[in-house]
Amino acid sequence: MLARHADPIVAIATAPGRGAVGIVRVSGKQLESLVQALCGRSLRPREAAYLPFLDARGEPIDQGLALFFPAPRSYTGEDILELQAHGGPVVLQLLLARCLEAAAEPDPATGAPRLPGLRVAQPGEFTERAFLNGKIDLAQAEAVADLIDASTEAAARSAGRSLSGAFSHEVQLLRDALIQLRMLVEATLDFPEEEIDFLRSSDARGQLQRLQQRLAQVMQRTQQGALLREGIKVVIAGQPNAGKSSLLNALAGAELAIVTPIAGTTRDRVQQTIQIEGVPLHVIDTAGLRESSDEVERMGIARTWEAIADADAVLFLHDLTRAAEREYQDGDAAIESALVQRLPPQVPIIDVWNKSDCAPQTEGPRQSPARPAIVLSARTGQGLDSLRQTLLQVAGWQTAAEGVYLARTRHIQALQTVQHHLHQAALLLDTPDLPLDLLAEELRLAQNALGTLTGEFTSEDLLGVIFSRFCIGK
Repeated sequence: MLARHADPIVAIATAPGRGAVGIVRVSGKQLESLVQALCGRSLRPREAAYLPFLDARGEPIDQGLALFFPAPRSYTGEDILELQAHGGPVVLQLLLARCLEAAAEPDPATGAPRLPGLRVAQPGEFTERAFLNGKIDLAQAEAVADLIDASTEAAARSAGRSLSGAFSHEVQLLRDALIQLRMLVEATLDFPEEEIDFLRSSDARGQLQRLQQRLAQVMQRTQQGALLREGIKVVIAGQPNAGKSSLLNALAGAELAIVTPIAGTTRDRVQQTIQIEGVPLHVIDTAGLRESSDEVERMGIARTWEAIADADAVLFLHDLTRAAEREYQDGDAAIESALVQRLPPQVPIIDVWNKSDCAPQTEGPRQSPARPAIVLSARTGQGLDSLRQTLLQVAGWQTAAEGVYLARTRHIQALQTVQHHLHQAALLLDTPDLPLDLLAEELRLAQNALGTLTGEFTSEDLLGVIFSRFCIGK
């Protein structure tokens, strides 16, 4: 634990701006003297008191509710004082300044400062204290930020599951099973002459297989949770006037992009985040792809290819009303060739045939059996539901997924590391001359990777990255 973790801290815990209520929060050890200075009297634990908040002269700065939570029954595990005042920025700044001022004042009883070392909290430092003092684990701490940042109802509910400990419970079950297997292997190391029979009679292989199966289930739910948190980036690409801007507007349900019959209207990227069944989709409308002598349009086309290179999925938009034109077919073929060359193989391409309401009934899309194709009308909305479901499918979302908890990229990477080490352990179990020391090491590494999820094995650098992304006061 770093030296700064022992400092008492204070911060405004509500969002900047004006509101009905604003909160100033203090966390530290032995806050009773500070409480006396700010409130004029002591407070009963966990009982709201309506009273004036006093300045150095004993004059009220504001009146509001004061709450005192003695350690260890508090959010951070330390003493916590919360001052709930009117939510004006000036009032809250005055209260913050008064907390710092009162902390440096001498205590009438001892003559020492009331709360020496009180400083303004860094981002996420209250939640970091909660983690360091064992009130929550690291996965739950991250869920606090994810709950605040949730962009959909499904994401908020999943973050709530993680905060309540659902994800941590799954990790704990994996850890317990892994420890049991490690104990078996470590014990076998002490009796090398009986190692094979001992492992067989204890069903080491069966234990490992059951552990791998449980891990696979956790990884599946974690990947679903990562989709809820991160969403996917979808780029709409195609020739000019295929209806890219109209499709963006139709998906978003709002007029976000300018739509005209003039080719090259869209010069730059237009992005909108929508949600389908709670999954965020960051949809990007781009400039039409074609040869152009217009410098501004050429810059827009270059940015289109930049967006495509960074996409999780590409909607390749085709115009059904021009599908029979040779020149249009050549343009689509050129885009197709460029997409194949520039996109990684794992990035899906969805062929979207637009303007079905205007196309001759005799015309039909040329479909590739290797990828999905959707026929729709961005103007009338026909076919949009099919496109939405296809987007969820290529993203890997399972509609009936239950018990999903919000997850981060680092969670998936840690579980993949666990999976790798368990796979290596399984291979070792199948070798004729079983190297017990190597088997024990693979299981130890798997447990260490699991420990990074809840903070059992976590570097100070990683903690700094995680909590620095919180808001101040949380």
